[in-house]
Amino acid sequence: MSEENQEQITLVDEDGAEQLYNVLFTFQSDDYGKSYILIYPAGAGEDEEVDIQAYALPADDDPANPSGGELQLIESDEEWDMIESVLNTFLDDGSIDPDAAKENHDHH
Repeated sequence: MSEENQEQITLVDEDGAEQLYNVLFTFQSDDYGKSYILIYPAGAGEDEEVDIQAYALPADDDPANPSGGELQLIESDEEWDMIESVLNTFLDDGSIDPDAAKENHDHH
């Protein structure tokens, strides 16, 4: 996987520090009428285990070109189950080493 065309976004953590994340992928769910973005910390090694985080994009955001609007936490277990299913399908198609990725179920 080449780093040059990897989309990246910056998030500000609870301490106000900026963290750079690579965009794993975005997708739209017709069931929930939302778009979702899955990200993982930039700078992780190829075979390093990473925390994959998922957020809902703001309703007016374009999933193909996220504007950096406020990402929304995913709060329902049904949405998490759906995201896990999409993620597992994505990992199973061989584009990412499934051993190098683990889900971050960070319910705030």
